[in-house]
Amino acid sequence: MTRITPFVLTADLERSLRFFQGVLGFETGFRAENYAFIRRDDVAVRVIEVGPEIDLGDERRQNSCYIDVEGIDALYAELKSGLDTLPPGRVRPPFDQDYGQREFHVIDEDALLIFFGEPISLPRG
Repeated sequence: MTRITPFVLTADLERSLRFFQGVLGFETGFRAENYAFIRRDDVAVRVIEVGPEIDLGDERRQNSCYIDVEGIDALYAELKSGLDTLPPGRVRPPFDQDYGQREFHVIDEDALLIFFGEPISLPRG
């Protein structure tokens, strides 16, 4: 196995592409009527538009994904101007986790929780 590319559901493909491209810096590799393959560096996501019968706001449907990065603080600084345009509560700035990762979190237009993280050195005790 060489890669995993999650399917991310959206109620509005255009809106999701504006978010992933404008805020997170992804580029569209392929586009169809209700589907897009987007990527940034070695990370890829398959965004698929679903019909109105699927309530993406339902907490039982919330999904998340974890994107491993190098240089998390630099990435956050690069994305900050776009992240600042999001409504309050959709971004958690970089912080250190007890399990040895430095992370920041972003929620997309359809409640997908995106974790960005990299390993940190923990103090030895």
